[in-house]
Amino acid sequence: MIHRLISRFLPGRRGREPRIYPASEHGLRRSDVSRGAAQVVERLQDAGFRAFVVGGAVRDLLLDHSPKDFDIATNATPEQVKPLFRRAFIIGRRFRLVHVHVGGETIEVSTFRGPQEAAAADEHGRILSDNVFGTQAEDAARRDFTINALYFDPVTEEIWDYLDGVKDVRARRLKLIGGPVTRFREDPVRMLRAVRLAAKLGCSIDPKTEAPIAKLASLIQNVPAARLFEEMQKLLLSGHATESLQALRAHGLHHGLLPLLDVILEQPLGSRFIELALANTDARVRAGKPVSPGFLFATLLWHEVLAAWNARKESGANPLPALFEAMDEVLDSQAEKIAIPRRFGTDIKDIWSLQPRFEQRSGKRPFRLLEQPRFRAGFDFLLLRAASGEVPEELGQWWQDFQDTNPE
Repeated sequence: MIHRLISRFLPGRRGREPRIYPASEHGLRRSDVSRGAAQVVERLQDAGFRAFVVGGAVRDLLLDHSPKDFDIATNATPEQVKPLFRRAFIIGRRFRLVHVHVGGETIEVSTFRGPQEAAAADEHGRILSDNVFGTQAEDAARRDFTINALYFDPVTEEIWDYLDGVKDVRARRLKLIGGPVTRFREDPVRMLRAVRLAAKLGCSIDPKTEAPIAKLASLIQNVPAARLFEEMQKLLLSGHATESLQALRAHGLHHGLLPLLDVILEQPLGSRFIELALANTDARVRAGKPVSPGFLFATLLWHEVLAAWNARKESGANPLPALFEAMDEVLDSQAEKIAIPRRFGTDIKDIWSLQPRFEQRSGKRPFRLLEQPRFRAGFDFLLLRAASGEVPEELGQWWQDFQDTNPE
């Protein structure tokens, strides 16, 4: 307890003082936080450090959402955090942090970050290395949006707010911290995150935050393809993929991600197909059902494959080899934008390669197709194609009847 009091009132915070909200003003309780997160905070505080649940978890709790995980921010360095826990591992290169394993949870513990001017950046202003530690006030200023810069202490049940984030949560307003142009240049992914969070949380984007996005959209091209895949996966599996993709297009952000989306959506069949796929995905996410990223990207890229496949067939190529060539062409081209992991790439190819086999309904072919490991995903894909009008609905119904009369 003495250590906690010392860490609470120690001088040395630079920058503005926080507004501290007691539980009576915000309604959060220790029981709202996972047991593992509360234990990690308490252990750090007992060792004389400051520690808080921070970021999206606090925001989500205030908005009556269920957080997916609980992250901790502290003034302890990674080297000071690690010895305090039996199972703790220092990870990361761009920004070093600690993963603490408590029970079945993995709690991410990061050290308060220092001034952004000290971080290494490239010629576009994108931060490359960020292992400069600082005060809590500086850490708050380094976060992306005000609603993500809230610190909840589950021991005292207080929220520390340096940047009026509580007010923005209550107003459902997404406001970038600092100058938007500079902050978007530091990390262009923040533009994608703004679109995703606004759709997910039902927030409006602050006009000053939104204004430069269209002009700076091309900076997305400077982001590593693997990181873009991670961010797109979050966006598409947010439960609000339809709204998010529409917002991406409205802000011109999709050009660096899915460059042919405009072309697809301008075609009635392509537009209907993607709308159905995203609506189906959103419904499954909201119902807590699993969604395959491979299936989702297969739907988004299918009409590019279809166009390339048809072009080859029209030039006289054998249909099946033409399909495989079209698949490789599209995936290779997409890899320059978003690096789809190999395991998902395999799923995508399997789903696509099954489609012409659904046309073959004579003899033993249907029975052999039914035994394919990816049959269910391929069949669900076929149903989307039928619902969008790309193939006759009769084809989908035939395969449904066939499965019903030939159960496993």
